Amino acid sequence: MTLSSTARADAIISPDHPFREHLKRVEVAGPHRAWTPADGPMPALFLGHGAPRTFENPRWMGELHDWARKMPRPTAILIVSAHWESAPLMLSSNGPTELVYDFGGFDPMYHRMRYDTPDAGNLARRLGKLLPGIENTGRGLDHGAWVPLKVMYPAADIPVLQLSIPTHDATRLMDLGRRLRPLREEGVLVIGSGFMTHGLPFLTRDMIERNKVPGWSADFDAWAADALARGDIDELAAFRDHAPGMPYAHPTVEHFVPIFVTLGAVADPTTPAITTIDGFNFGLAKRSFQVR
Repeated sequence: MTLSSTARADAIISPDHPFREHLKRVEVAGPHRAWTPADGPMPALFLGHGAPRTFENPRWMGELHDWARKMPRPTAILIVSAHWESAPLMLSSNGPTELVYDFGGFDPMYHRMRYDTPDAGNLARRLGKLLPGIENTGRGLDHGAWVPLKVMYPAADIPVLQLSIPTHDATRLMDLGRRLRPLREEGVLVIGSGFMTHGLPFLTRDMIERNKVPGWSADFDAWAADALARGDIDELAAFRDHAPGMPYAHPTVEHFVPIFVTLGAVADPTTPAITTIDGFNFGLAKRSFQVR
């Protein structure tokens, strides 16, 4: 059997690396049941994507992959990442291209990783009808997209496209999500990718080394969890003024606002969200959730 470019790249990973162990666990899990119309619309997700060190965290990788396996295998994936802010609205390349290695200070191995997914031309054409005027680019997936997806769907056998974030305005992002709703009825997994708290400038070395959670991170996460459980869209949209821990939790807001694309993509945005992953990584909240 000919190995895919993704599998060949993964084959060079050290045998004792945690991601190699993750791949073995995935292989043992066996085939993943594909979505059918009888399943109804796919859920919409918001996930904390982490950085290359996600591949060194067995628990986090297990949480992400177990989440993926609890859902049917999607027909395609559309993801909005905090790491691509561009207006007007842009769309990534339809086919395999170079990943965006938008990080530094990590093992060079992570710059050799691949995630060459199948041609996504059908999804691109569908988006052209749902989002008239959208601009196609030759851009690859950035780490806010390919890092979590490589953990969740490591075979790279599902078509993936990435949308840019055209605005930080919650109302406009909710409207973008609303226009994506029909895709969920076709088995497409719509994902907003960010991080529940992202106050990197305010983390001290001691916090990072000991995984100490600063008060602003814990307070913001608890506030968000409560608002999500109540389906309180207005409260979430007012996060700049209402959320405790601001602006330390989000000195810039690009890692929080993908949440509004996720919430807009469901028929009733006030539906209580189901938290699938919680806890903290290096003091930052990695709360992730889904809504149906």
